[in-house]
Amino acid sequence: MFNLLCRALLFWLTFFELLAGWRGWWGLAWLDRTFPRRLLLLAALLGVRGGWRRHGVGLALTAPLALLIQVAASSLRQRELNPLLRLRPGRYDDRMIARLELPMSHEHLPALHIVPRRSVAAAVCVLHGSGCDKTFYAWRLVDALVAQGLAVLLIDLDGHGENLRPQSFPAIIANASVAISWLREHYDRVGVIGISLGGCIAARAVADGVAVDALAVLEAPPLLRYTQVDVWREGLALAQPRLLGVFSDCTVYHLVRAWNSAPIRATISTWDLIAALDLPGSLPRIAAPLLLLYGSHDAIVKPVQAEQVRRAAPPGATFRLIRGASHLTLILTPDVLRLLGDWFALELGSADRI
Repeated sequence: MFNLLCRALLFWLTFFELLAGWRGWWGLAWLDRTFPRRLLLLAALLGVRGGWRRHGVGLALTAPLALLIQVAASSLRQRELNPLLRLRPGRYDDRMIARLELPMSHEHLPALHIVPRRSVAAAVCVLHGSGCDKTFYAWRLVDALVAQGLAVLLIDLDGHGENLRPQSFPAIIANASVAISWLREHYDRVGVIGISLGGCIAARAVADGVAVDALAVLEAPPLLRYTQVDVWREGLALAQPRLLGVFSDCTVYHLVRAWNSAPIRATISTWDLIAALDLPGSLPRIAAPLLLLYGSHDAIVKPVQAEQVRRAAPPGATFRLIRGASHLTLILTPDVLRLLGDWFALELGSADRI
């Protein structure tokens, strides 16, 4: 029996490695990319020699252990495959990244300025969601915008990341106005992406008179209404096969580490802050081109709330309910990233692509 279990474990490890190499999920691979993976077919066949029926029990018992070993081994083997390293200040083949401290009336606004290594005339400011920071799962969004020849400004909202100012209302709206004003001094055209809480802040700032050339609001809630059961449902939504592509540029370890962030420093709860920002009241006052993106499987901002946002949007706004996307996966969905890149390139007139 022990021999059968060992052979079943060998089968699963070789199968997972073959699958990771075939799909380019290098963050789930424990062998070098140049290793001739066809040789693994021999090991896989050895693992089930004697027939599938004979090895059925062993395969069922060893599958979870093999997956755990695969994840652990790949995380150790691919330690350098850390997507957050792509957001460190420095010079890269296609971009330059600089750390900024934008002056505010009190303290400063921490930011990362990402510039394609060619002349650009347009930039996009990204406002993250509650409990996140400026780098939170932002690497793929940055790649999509830079690929369109757009500069990017990532900021830490009050109470988040390196921002020493507490989360409060209405002071937090100044985050958007300060960032956009700085971009206005350096670029001809400026767009904004607001994610969840960041979407509520961006919409309120633009509605109150901050001038932008394009605004995209992603999964921003009109009000926060969810339970612990909804949180569990949102977590389960992460188990989508189409999201496995994220492991082409990160390991499971780095994906989990990217989730870690410091507690929010606040004088107002996020629930009360979102209510005060009044997204439904802000949207009708926005004249700039507006893109609204929501997920059909979002357990935090449910489709019925997305419909409230759609009804509040001004004439001419573009609303999309992305099939299969949840609150956590919307910004990781390749179709959404392509849509954002193409939309901002069109609205901001970025014709040069890398």
